[in-house]
Amino acid sequence: MAGVSSKGSVRTRLARKVGGVLIDDLTQRIGELEAEIQENRHLNLRLAELIDVVSELLVPVASQDQAKIAAAVEKFQKAL
Repeated sequence: MAGVSSKGSVRTRLARKVGGVLIDDLTQRIGELEAEIQENRHLNLRLAELIDVVSELLVPVASQDQAKIAAAVEKFQKAL
């Protein structure tokens, strides 16, 4: 395993010598994109949870079931 990481660092050093600032900029941008992807995943999960709650709310409203409506509204408020 030590050989693999040393090859990686040799490649990185060589790329920095050849590409200079461009490599550093690209490395930084990749880090930023990874963070944005994580944030997007979190937002998508939150959106899916809210869609589930809204769906649970719409079915009782359509059937006029007041007990289920109250339970769904309470669950929605807890989700906020």
